[in-house]
Amino acid sequence: MSKLIKPKGYRPLLDMRQTEQGIKLIKEFFQQNLSTELRLRRVTAPLFVLKGLGINDDLNGVERAVTFPIKDLNDAKAEVVHSLAKWKRLTLAEYQIEPGYGVYTDMNAIRADEELDNLHSLYVDQWDWEAVITKEQRRLAFLEDVVRRIYAAIRRTEYLTCETYPQLTPFLPEEIHFIHSEDLLQMYPDLTPKEREDAICKKYGAVFVEGIGGVLSNGEKHDGRAPDYDDWSTVTENGKMGLNGDILIWYPVLERSFELSSMGIRVDEKSLVRQLEIEHEEEREKLFFHQQLLQGRLPLCIGGGIGQSRLCMVLLQKAHIGEIQASIWPEDMRKECEAVGMHLI
Repeated sequence: MSKLIKPKGYRPLLDMRQTEQGIKLIKEFFQQNLSTELRLRRVTAPLFVLKGLGINDDLNGVERAVTFPIKDLNDAKAEVVHSLAKWKRLTLAEYQIEPGYGVYTDMNAIRADEELDNLHSLYVDQWDWEAVITKEQRRLAFLEDVVRRIYAAIRRTEYLTCETYPQLTPFLPEEIHFIHSEDLLQMYPDLTPKEREDAICKKYGAVFVEGIGGVLSNGEKHDGRAPDYDDWSTVTENGKMGLNGDILIWYPVLERSFELSSMGIRVDEKSLVRQLEIEHEEEREKLFFHQQLLQGRLPLCIGGGIGQSRLCMVLLQKAHIGEIQASIWPEDMRKECEAVGMHLI
């Protein structure tokens, strides 16, 4: 329980009935705004995919997917998705989506290896989205424009939530600040990546940290990224590597940085091969998804995931994600949370 943050004097500002109503309000309003901002149509998504096709998100490459045999497929193995990063790209091709348009879906996942705390649960729910782009849009400026539009939708949702529940006070800044992970390292060379995120978010309130996945000048990564969805190795117009990043905010309830979204322009054929080589994962080129991309059958795209429970947690100003979603928690964590006013569903 050492990772559990127990804010001094914490008191939930909404009761359980208001919380459930607030969750519904936020989810319905935000996804409509996201769809309108990015011109996304809703599609139905799988809870699991077949193992061995390269479709599942590998996250940092060490997390184990929940796996089960399928009786009617001669016990072929299925995996519960970690996210839908690569599945969405296949869907764009299948639906023949034109540049400037895309899809979004409700993504539900089980991450059995997650270390449980205020922000991390075994159950993950996101709005996963993906949009087709042109070759000319594979630029940092385009990525930053999309980030601003997503952040604007978040702030509109915060405004509605605080208007509906006057006991909530808005705290998100008007603008989001952009910084590359290498520049962040140079600003705070003696801090860990997490401490650097805390420092920059406390300074600006909302930050998009760019270029996550590649090795920085200190020989370390800011954070891990799989080599086959986000493009973190292409040199951009600012001379640095990476066409991806994370949307982070400073969350006053927990007094720490808080990730709301991971997103990026996706790999093309060249950056896929390059990143697989960097990560010594060349054997993935033989997998179904990777062959589709290398053979030019998949569109160029941008996409990401936005945490549903996380966004609700922030906008309803809760101290634990278990106050938003039903999941499994250690019994001693439940007791500790209850003692300080965090009622876990």
